[in-house]
Amino acid sequence: MNKNKHIVILGGGESGTGAAILAKKHGYVVFLSDYGSIKKKYKDMLLEEQITWEEGKHTQTEMEKATEVVKSPGIPESSTIVTYFLEQGIPVISEIEFAARYTTGRLIGITGTNGKTTTTLLTYHILKNAGISVGIAGNVGQSLALQLASGDKDFWVLELSSFQLDGMFETKLDIAVVLNITTDHLDRYGYELQNYIDSKLRIIQNQTSAEAFIYWAEDESITKNLREKGYSGRAYPFSLSAPKNSTEEGAYLDHNQLIINLKSPLKMSIQDLALQGRHNIMNSMAASVTGKLLDLRNESIRSSLTDFDTVEHRLEFVSKINGVKFINDSKATNVNSAWYALESQTETVIWIVGGVDKGNDYTDLIPLVESKVKAIICLGTDNKKLIKTFGDKVKFIHEASSAKEAVDVAYQVAFDGETVLLSPACSSFDLFENYEDRGRQFKKAVKGL
Repeated sequence: MNKNKHIVILGGGESGTGAAILAKKHGYVVFLSDYGSIKKKYKDMLLEEQITWEEGKHTQTEMEKATEVVKSPGIPESSTIVTYFLEQGIPVISEIEFAARYTTGRLIGITGTNGKTTTTLLTYHILKNAGISVGIAGNVGQSLALQLASGDKDFWVLELSSFQLDGMFETKLDIAVVLNITTDHLDRYGYELQNYIDSKLRIIQNQTSAEAFIYWAEDESITKNLREKGYSGRAYPFSLSAPKNSTEEGAYLDHNQLIINLKSPLKMSIQDLALQGRHNIMNSMAASVTGKLLDLRNESIRSSLTDFDTVEHRLEFVSKINGVKFINDSKATNVNSAWYALESQTETVIWIVGGVDKGNDYTDLIPLVESKVKAIICLGTDNKKLIKTFGDKVKFIHEASSAKEAVDVAYQVAFDGETVLLSPACSSFDLFENYEDRGRQFKKAVKGL
């Protein structure tokens, strides 16, 4: 029991509330503190569990009692309260790090700048369809801690953001997946890409030869750091081109055939994949290699790859009105995600873009905008950077202050056979609660046309 251990939980959202409930179950003295406000549903959960909490402040006398701190991922390492604990030598960890102490299940961790949610859900789908006792947590669904307070699973598939990985120190992942590493969240990493890369690669920090690492072989940020820092586990690359060594274990594409070259090889046409597009081929490769490492049957993996439903807010078809297609890609909160979305379009695009800029460099998008986009709707409170970059690349550009205005204007300028694409390349917190809120308001506006 941990009755003499005082644990302070910073943040009263999904991860913080889950950590508090799990800590209470294991005998900790728990105090949850949120400098902002706590949603009613989480307050109700804390009250039901008789956990002491506060909002709108961090009471110093309560902070001083802490022997350990669990920090929600949205709180920066540089915040005053986190700095205080670190200066006192008090461990500050993530909810995943804390929760992992209380599972006997095997852990599959998935990270990357783009594709994390899709690959996590697809991997979970593959395992679940194979009859495995599996849970899903991390940056998707209910928190790992909250679920473990009720019961354990044989496997956990975890979507891990860089912010969650920053607070992980001792957790060892049985299978680690890094999909890609491109510029994102540099405002949290001193505007140094290497700091962000180091954060992502923490996913393999405790692995040994008994564990496995799946990674995109064409990502120089990954391969360069692997060469320089070394890796002691079992590595399985995936690529959109065939490897020089045909016996190399991993996954690759060969003349529109998806090849999972591991044990008894799995081969299938990319036309049969439920998830279409270049980026989704890579997501399907990573999830399939995971399944093969767990000795799942080829027929079972193939079936799951063909019947998987698409993810909400990720290139989600919303409606077609008078020949104009509307696509919700609100989850595209960085430039690389927006690049994939634009690259996958085969029709002329009216692009809805904008929000909170995270130090974005939009220049990589210029060729796609010039070749595919006829109009841009800026959906944000500060659009100067977007207008400066794309203002002379399209014939029409408009600033909108709501999802409804953006959709209305886009529909007015769109013709039959064209696509209105919401793919913001930015965070949503200037006009919306989160990317889900932005996507749902977009869909509501479309349905209101």
